[in-house]
Amino acid sequence: MQTPEPQSFDRVLSSMCTEPHPAARDAAERFLATNPGDPGTYEAVADLEERAVGLLATVAEHPSPTEASGYVAGGGTEANLQAVRSARNRHPDADVNVVAPESVHFSVYKAAEVLDVDLRTVPTDDDHRADLAAVEAAVDEATALVVGVAGTTEYGRVDPIPELGRIAHDAGALLHVDAAWGGFLLPFTDHDWSFADAPVDTLTIDPHKCGRGVVPGGGLLARDPAAMDALAVETPYLESRSQATLNGTRSGAGVAGAVAAIEALWPDGYREAAERAAADADWLAGELTDRGYDVVEPDLPIVAFDISDSTFEALRADGWRLSRTGAGEARVVHMPHVTRESLRAFLTDLDRIRT
Repeated sequence: MQTPEPQSFDRVLSSMCTEPHPAARDAAERFLATNPGDPGTYEAVADLEERAVGLLATVAEHPSPTEASGYVAGGGTEANLQAVRSARNRHPDADVNVVAPESVHFSVYKAAEVLDVDLRTVPTDDDHRADLAAVEAAVDEATALVVGVAGTTEYGRVDPIPELGRIAHDAGALLHVDAAWGGFLLPFTDHDWSFADAPVDTLTIDPHKCGRGVVPGGGLLARDPAAMDALAVETPYLESRSQATLNGTRSGAGVAGAVAAIEALWPDGYREAAERAAADADWLAGELTDRGYDVVEPDLPIVAFDISDSTFEALRADGWRLSRTGAGEARVVHMPHVTRESLRAFLTDLDRIRT
């Protein structure tokens, strides 16, 4: 039986994953059989994971990147769940809540359900960012964690992270920043989002998204080792005696791919990609506006625009992989594989369908 070929990225406009960097692909293949879940046995990949955490911490401006705590997770969902779990475990109360804007990634809803935590979502403002007054009204003495998003999945918005940190810490809570998608774009903007910009306690950043690592390859970082200590369980039958990760066995491919991609691209390669994506997003927004579409002005490079159901389905029938926001707009995520050439082809098909 012939092995099928993987799907081409040529017409994929909605995904936050992309083609891995060639160096990441090669490194992942070399470490496919290693298990960073047992660092006592698999010492080479354990050392590599320390390098990965240090590199991710450098991107996220951790005050001591070489001493940062964290690990390479399966993705943003796992990292966000672990951030909630760590905050819950560190809070003195048994029944706690988490406060997050309604724009928070659906993984936080999963985390709240799995961990039996009360999730309090609050409205966003007119620009799709967390409403600070609503956050402040929602926190109380049982709040373990406030979540801010640095690169929302629908509109690419960045919440006011320093202000969320102040609210969280004033309430005795911790601050988690979900920069799963935005983390490799934000260093080249003027947004405040990182460990250096705000009192961030934990942060999600995914090398398998704009970092151009391989799937799976997420990242969880912590300012204080206590955040990881709160996750640790004993592992008496392994060579290593405790484990803070969610999955036991993990793929060394994600670890190796993350290191290879970041070492190949940081910072200049990522800067070039971020600037190109921003320019293409602005260009597409202008082209769509000129055609009479209502467009949500891009910040980080996601373009959302109103589109009829019939046009949306016709584009999908032509092979364009599109998705919608919760409000119904089509969204185009400007990942490295989305080129100006592919956007021109998209507009050509859009014009043909409209006529």
